[in-house]
Amino acid sequence: MDPLSELLAGIRAEGAILGDALLKAPWVVRFDDRAPLTMITVARGRASLIFPDGSETHVVAGQTVVVNSQEPFRMADEPASLERPHLDYWLTCFDLEACGAEYNPLPPGGEGSATSMFVGAYRASGRRHERLLRALPRVIVVDDAADVSSWLDVCASEMDSRRPGTQAFIDRLFDWGLVCTLRTWFDAEGGRAPAWYRGFTDPVAGPALEAIHNRPADPWTVADLAASAGVSRALLAKRFNEIMGEPPLAYLTERRMELAEELLADPDLTIAQIARTVGYADQFGFSNAFKRRKGKSPTAFREESRALATV
Repeated sequence: MDPLSELLAGIRAEGAILGDALLKAPWVVRFDDRAPLTMITVARGRASLIFPDGSETHVVAGQTVVVNSQEPFRMADEPASLERPHLDYWLTCFDLEACGAEYNPLPPGGEGSATSMFVGAYRASGRRHERLLRALPRVIVVDDAADVSSWLDVCASEMDSRRPGTQAFIDRLFDWGLVCTLRTWFDAEGGRAPAWYRGFTDPVAGPALEAIHNRPADPWTVADLAASAGVSRALLAKRFNEIMGEPPLAYLTERRMELAEELLADPDLTIAQIARTVGYADQFGFSNAFKRRKGKSPTAFREESRALATV
């Protein structure tokens, strides 16, 4: 599995909304889901996202915006609408009863210019997605490519059909849409994209990365990883360090520790079981490696995580 697919494995759309009615200016929509990621595609018209700190992001028809923040935010036909009489809407993707009944489709607005949009909010499980979120700014805006337009057309057609399983079908299409949007943005970033994204397509570092992500518990050596790429040890070590910014075995250790963080959230797993799962013969070697990387023992990390979860 490639790193992007792995990081997205714990993120799923839920209660995605198709804006098959028009919002007519002036209007303001409040987003209160506090989702890790929210994706909005403007199908017609224009809109402005306004955040609690007063910053704004403007989007027009044919653009998709991904919000990487759990802060509530608002969306309006233009920022000035917040200060004048307007139609005020509350939108949630996580309250299925509200979404399915009163807020889907969005009710029409006033008499001004019209906007329609597609909205998907994404829940996350575990900690795997956190590395992805750290690689993204708070807001990204992408001009829709042909593959994005195609899945929106399928969404609209599915909504019209109203067959059993429609919501689940649309949510999965929104998952696909998120992948398309993120790939477009990372590709446009070029050399500024995260190393784990750029590295996978490299003919030397890529096969080694894939091997590490597919089988992190294997007793990999630099020679083994070089063999997976069909190159010498020296070439792999040089190229991997150039692309990833660290040696192959250092990256392997970090990958194991990230996996261990996820497993520590499962109270049914012992430290010894987690150690074996991530490639350590005994829990003492694993505990020492974890503490060197994370600054605390696996037990202390688990207790702290539990305490934070109950706050």
